[in-house]
Amino acid sequence: MVSARGVGYDDVDDGRNETPTERADRNWNEVLQELRVLQTGTQILTGFLLALAFQPGFAELNDGQRLLYLTLVVLAALTAIVALAPVALHRVLFRRMAKPRVVAYGHAALVTSLVTVSLVLVGVVAFVFDFVVSDAAAVVASVALGIVIVVLWVIAPVVIRKRHSERVSR
Repeated sequence: MVSARGVGYDDVDDGRNETPTERADRNWNEVLQELRVLQTGTQILTGFLLALAFQPGFAELNDGQRLLYLTLVVLAALTAIVALAPVALHRVLFRRMAKPRVVAYGHAALVTSLVTVSLVLVGVVAFVFDFVVSDAAAVVASVALGIVIVVLWVIAPVVIRKRHSERVSR
């Protein structure tokens, strides 16, 4: 496409007037920043879970609590693996002119990681409430947290996106 800046610029009307390569670079930097935020939280949760196995009270867990604990450890590890996958892909495709594919893969990995980290968050709260209070309290706390996650991570962004799209299209 030809723009005011010259040949090679795209026609995406977002006010940025950048080439596809510049857009891919900017989007990759945004994906990396989001990965950093996600990875920090995931590392803290994973560290918490791994440390639990070495606590004296761990022996008091019943079979259901042990199963939940092991499920959470696997989910935390899976979250870290999926969140790091775009970095691995970037290394493999480095200097191969595939940045838009890396960005798309990174987006999919981030969405998947948000789903798995939400399961870990809800599960950790359920686990703690089950151990400290009761299984009924665990259900109430995890359902409440799940609702908060859905509202803040799904509903609010969709509503904001819709309102923004309506405002831009006027």
